[in-house]
Amino acid sequence: VQEPEEKKIALELLETEQAYVNRLHLLDQVFYTELMKEARTGKTVPEEVVKMIFSNISSIYQFHAEFFLPELQKRMEDWNRNPRIGDVIQKLAPFLKMYGEYVKNFDKAVELITAWSEKSPPFQELIADIQKRKVCANLTLQHHMLEPVQRIPRYELLLKDYVRKLPPQSPDRGDAEKALEMIFMVAKHSNAAIAEMERLQNLWVVYQRLGLEDDIVDPSNELIKEGPIQKISTRNNSTSEKYLFLFNNMLLYCVPKVIQVGAEFQVHLRMDVEGMKVRELKDTEFPHTFLVSGKQRTLELQAR
Repeated sequence: VQEPEEKKIALELLETEQAYVNRLHLLDQVFYTELMKEARTGKTVPEEVVKMIFSNISSIYQFHAEFFLPELQKRMEDWNRNPRIGDVIQKLAPFLKMYGEYVKNFDKAVELITAWSEKSPPFQELIADIQKRKVCANLTLQHHMLEPVQRIPRYELLLKDYVRKLPPQSPDRGDAEKALEMIFMVAKHSNAAIAEMERLQNLWVVYQRLGLEDDIVDPSNELIKEGPIQKISTRNNSTSEKYLFLFNNMLLYCVPKVIQVGAEFQVHLRMDVEGMKVRELKDTEFPHTFLVSGKQRTLELQAR
C-alpha cells in the first residue's frame, strides 16, 4: 500500500528532527561543554567568550531534545489511529522565538571563533580535535553552527508541503494551517531581529564617525539620510563644504575633519527636528538652495 503523501512529509519532519537534535547535542554537549571546561581549567580562553560564541544553544537543544522530538515521535507511532501533527507544531511555534537571539548572534560568534583561534593555539587545537571525531563528519564547528539558523525555514517548507498534500477533509487541516501561520510569524520575527541588529550596527558606525559625543549616542535614534552640503555665506558670497546627518529627532550640521584620526566629522550644530522648517530659495546665483530654520538657528544651504 502506498503511504499517503502527508504521512511521508510528517515522517521526513521526524527524521530531520532526529538528525537536528543530534547536531544540537554535538554543539551543546560536546563543543560548548568541552570548550567551557577548557576555559575554566586551562584558562586559554575566557569563559565569557565561550558563552558569547554559543549564545542560547543550550535552551534550544533542551527544547528540541526533551520536548519537541519526543512529542513528534509519539505522534508518528500513533499515526494510523490519529493522523495529525498540527497541534504539536502549534506548541512548538512560540518557542522558536528563542532562535532570534541565536540568529542575531551568529555572525559575531563566527568572528569570535576566528579571532580566538588566532590568539589561543590551545583553543584552536581543541576545536580541531573535536572536528576530527567521527560525529563531526569532516565538517567545521562553523558549519554545524549554521544548522539552527537554517532550521526555521526548513520547518516552514516542510509544513507548507504538508498542508498542500493534506486531503480536504483531513482532521488535521485546521490545526496544520494555523501552525503554518504561526511558524511564518516566527520566521518574520527572527528576520526582524536581524534587521534590528543591522540597524544598531550601522548606527554605531555613524556615532564613531561623529566622535561619540555623549548627548548624541542613543540607540533609539534612526538615521534617515546623510550627505555633503554647501554652506552659503551671504557676507562674502562664497560657499564652504559641510556635511549633514538627519536623524528622526535631530539634524547634525558637521564639518569634515582634515586630519582623519578618530572621528571623521566635528559636530558644529545640533538642531532639533521638532519645530524645524525647510524653505526653498529661488536664488539665481546659487541654484538648489534652501533655508533650514530651527530653534537653534537658521542655515542657508546649497545641495548638489
